[in-house]
Amino acid sequence: MYVIWLTERMYELFVSLHLNFMFNMDNLSWIHQISPQELEDLYKRYLNDKHTVDEQWLKFFEGFELARKNYNEDQVFQSPSIIGKEFSVIEMIQAYRQRGHYFTETNPVRKRRVYYPDLTLENFGLEEADLDMDFSAGNDVGLGKTKLRNILDLLKETYCRSIGVEFMYIRLPDIVEWLRNRMESGRNRPMFSVEDKKRLFKQLSDSVFFEKFLQKRFPGQKRFSLEGAENFIPAVQIMIDHASSLGVKDFVFGMAHRGRLNMLANILNKPIEQIFAEFDGKEFDEINVLGDVKYHMGYVSYRTTEHSGVVTLTLSPNPSHLEAVGPVVQGLSRSKIDKGGGDLNSVIPVVVHGDASVAGQGIVYEQVQMSELKAHRAGGTIHIVINNQVGFTTDYLDGRSSIYCTDVAKVIQSPIFHVNGDDIEAIAYTMKLAVDYRMKFNKDVFVDLLCYRRHGHNESDEPRYTQPQLYKAIGAHQDPLQLYSLQLMSEGVIDEAYTEKTQSEYFQRMDASLSDSKSIEKVHLDVFLHEQWKALPRAEEDEIYTYVDTTSDIDILMEVGRKANSIPHGFTVYSKLDKILQSRLDMLDKGEIDWGLAEQLAYATLLNEGSNVRVCGQDVERGTFSHRHAVVTFEDTSEKFYPLNHIRKGQAKFEIYNSLLSEYAVLGFEYGYAMYRPNDLTIWEAQFGDFANGAQIIIDQFIASAEEKWGVMNNLVMFLPHGYEGQGPEHSSARIERFLNFCANYNLDVLQCSTPASLFHALRRHLKRPYRKPLVMFTPKSLLRHPQCVSNISEFTEGSFELIIDDLLAEKQKVTHFVFCSGKVYYDIISERDRRDAGYMAVVRLEQLYPFAFQMLKDIISRYPNTEQLIWLQDEPANMGPWMFLSKWLRPLHFRLISRPFSSSPAAGSYSLHKLRQKKLIDKLFGECHCERTKVECKMICLGATSNEIQL
Repeated sequence: MYVIWLTERMYELFVSLHLNFMFNMDNLSWIHQISPQELEDLYKRYLNDKHTVDEQWLKFFEGFELARKNYNEDQVFQSPSIIGKEFSVIEMIQAYRQRGHYFTETNPVRKRRVYYPDLTLENFGLEEADLDMDFSAGNDVGLGKTKLRNILDLLKETYCRSIGVEFMYIRLPDIVEWLRNRMESGRNRPMFSVEDKKRLFKQLSDSVFFEKFLQKRFPGQKRFSLEGAENFIPAVQIMIDHASSLGVKDFVFGMAHRGRLNMLANILNKPIEQIFAEFDGKEFDEINVLGDVKYHMGYVSYRTTEHSGVVTLTLSPNPSHLEAVGPVVQGLSRSKIDKGGGDLNSVIPVVVHGDASVAGQGIVYEQVQMSELKAHRAGGTIHIVINNQVGFTTDYLDGRSSIYCTDVAKVIQSPIFHVNGDDIEAIAYTMKLAVDYRMKFNKDVFVDLLCYRRHGHNESDEPRYTQPQLYKAIGAHQDPLQLYSLQLMSEGVIDEAYTEKTQSEYFQRMDASLSDSKSIEKVHLDVFLHEQWKALPRAEEDEIYTYVDTTSDIDILMEVGRKANSIPHGFTVYSKLDKILQSRLDMLDKGEIDWGLAEQLAYATLLNEGSNVRVCGQDVERGTFSHRHAVVTFEDTSEKFYPLNHIRKGQAKFEIYNSLLSEYAVLGFEYGYAMYRPNDLTIWEAQFGDFANGAQIIIDQFIASAEEKWGVMNNLVMFLPHGYEGQGPEHSSARIERFLNFCANYNLDVLQCSTPASLFHALRRHLKRPYRKPLVMFTPKSLLRHPQCVSNISEFTEGSFELIIDDLLAEKQKVTHFVFCSGKVYYDIISERDRRDAGYMAVVRLEQLYPFAFQMLKDIISRYPNTEQLIWLQDEPANMGPWMFLSKWLRPLHFRLISRPFSSSPAAGSYSLHKLRQKKLIDKLFGECHCERTKVECKMICLGATSNEIQL
């Protein structure tokens, strides 16, 4: 027999150990994995022969015996089975924390799936008779020694009612303990005053009545109704109010189309009459704006809060490509944070997901993986999932393999709160908890609102075709406002007259707004982020080709160039890197600048003039082709040094980050970052230009079209390494043809520079013009070290960016063959021209592919009066590269094409085949071919018989 006191002290010791080690379960697996009977058997074995138990249990029982012998044995004794039951209770507590979310009341319209083992007492070796027994395990839940019944009540209320929580997988003990204490101390049970409840009722009323009004006045129109999830609006209201009381001044939202109109009306306070005018399908008031459907539009508003004055609410525009807006929101948030001095708690990014998309779209995984990286951290995103339990028509059982749609959150150990979408008070409580978590730990947090979709995917869909049982239940289910009204009436907070008055007043206001909307002739599209862009209006056509002074003073160039390639005295770097830095200093002295130094000088001069520079992408710090070395690592300490941040005191900031292995999310982030920085240089570089394929949605839906669709301007620069050097189909082409296919209405600048000076002027021009456009820059690979690809320093102190570079070496009167090309192939042509001494040929370079300077080209051609052949030569196959786009200008001038043959693959995989095709390409230019065709066939097919034929 053993003393009760000793049992209690040993249990308290165990609880202490448990709390210290519970976050590394391997340390206590020998305790947690044993049943009470096994524990008693082990102790008997120890008493008979201590050497029959393993070392961990030996130490445990030795401590137990020591405590027992040092205690007064006249006390009351009890059976060792008490110890076993204490262990059973602690095991039960752990089970509720770990698995309680499986047994909640969170689904408003479906029965939950059955999970085993469940949380019945028998599964822990306990029984009904134990409910009134006192257990010291109550200490673990803050109750002290108490009856099992009380412990069980607390666990059920905390973890198995309207809120289910997943958090025990988090590896950081302080986070788990903070969450556990917050939830268990209040039993995850919201406590609201009468005034709070009336405020929630008002917010929910606005949400519900807005949807009902639209359904009544615009029947059948697509609006992607929030019906079934109307509590989302009060959830966001609570989040804003609570976060603002903690000092947040800025909220950046990204969400898909469902509920967007409700969000615009009731959260961002967009004038209702404007929304109604969009329902009428009226045209936009700007000629060059096509606009977009009403549920894709963005908006910025300013709202006065009770606690912290005015806060900014920004809803990013986004397309129907689900989840694409997530990284854009994070990038925009980070840009605001950096602009405001780096306070992570000044801005909160909020991404609203659908359940099918958060589980099905890989961009979500990329987004959460980047959330805590130095390059992309934005202080933690609040993720809200509007969980309709069905995709377009796909049931959730067919839409994912994971149990929950939010399981991606576990990748970064984010806590996940599953909340009954009908329980507004539980939702409000959870949103406050989520905000507190985000503000304290600056990490992502997920809130999963279990709700439903009252209509189909859109209002014209019939969901009963595919989910008859579900929609039978939904049809009989009261909406959240009806449910909350009944609750408040039962509590005496409101009466029926109050609800009727609320609805009547709301509909009167909406009818008045609908009447006002009839007088609106055209829909106005505000410039997104107007305050940041108001000094930079959209480009006028006559500005596109205007000269811009991008030169730099020679003394400044020399000074910033030397500082950008010097390391502090007393530090050493890897010998090869030291040679690279020294070679750049030598180039400055000689006045011969290569590509890497020209890029560096562009950054350095902009930084010196006050423009920040940010570069991000895979391996950009060193550069994929080892040409950049913007970060110097000291050999002895591995400390990082950024020479470009040491140009002068008071200079602007240079940031460069190696990104995670993602194109889609990272490009979206950088686009969002640039959105808030019209006067800074933001660059994303692909490791190889081909890899931009992985970010095609961002390119299509944001970079190329956002200005025309949403009035969103941007000045992001994309560096895409491009060039045919025998590296195979996946490392040759950045798909120039795709980017040119997007080009219209001066929406993009598309460049392929052929000299270092051209790059220098292009980057500086990007910030010197009176307007901004996204810039797509096809950058070289072999030219980074090509002996002919150098520029004299005088080209940096004079001139400007040249859209087309004429052949200054050609004797104009002798030229009969005018060759027009772009990029690296220029050097291939002039090398062969020099070898053949072909003075009859002029080689002219196109540096800016779009906007295309057609009149300039015609002027240059006119300088060659004896031209017999006009040729466009490109590296790429005939169906790729710039030809298809440029041919609408070049064909009328009787240009013919010389290129690689039509192909479905961008380049040859075999290096020997590449060399053969490259030779044939150049041979065709000089009127030679080594094919096996007859001379007539060769002349027609290989060399181009007439000026109108496309060369295959």
